[in-house]
Amino acid sequence: KKQKEEKREKKRKEKRREKRNIKKKEKGRERRREKRKKRREKREKKIKEKRDKRTEKREKRKKEEKREERKEKRERKRKEKREKKRKEKREKRNDEERKEKSEKKRKEKREERKGEKREKKREDKSEKRKEEKREKRTEKRRQKRKEKRREKRRENSEKRKEKTEKRKEE
Repeated sequence: KKQKEEKREKKRKEKRREKRNIKKKEKGRERRREKRKKRREKREKKIKEKRDKRTEKREKRKKEEKREERKEKRERKRKEKREKKRKEKREKRNDEERKEKSEKKRKEKREERKGEKREKKREDKSEKRKEEKREKRTEKRRQKRKEKRREKRRENSEKRKEKTEKRKEE
């Protein structure tokens, strides 16, 4: 009887030990699993951060490039405008010079045909006469204006005198 009891007790202890061992193994496995999981998560987080950084950098670079492109476009347009204006100015000046040259040539030909000196003298005389006439007219006008002003002043002074006399009489 005693032996049987001891045997049973031994078996029970054995079972308990096995259960404990199994539990310990399970716990160890669980711990290892957790550690693996944590490591994996850490690794994935790092990878994600790296990827995010890269995309951020790429986007930043793209933005910068776009801004640069816009700047260059603006600059190009400004340059083209400036160039266009310059070109137009140059063309205008050239046209004017060409016109002046052709006009000069025409004049010279005309003068050659008519006999320049005679023509010039005649022109000078008539110009002089015209100028004299003009001056006479302006002088006349000036004189008239002067006279009018004098007259007006005289009238005004007379009026003033009359007023003062009236006041004195009153």
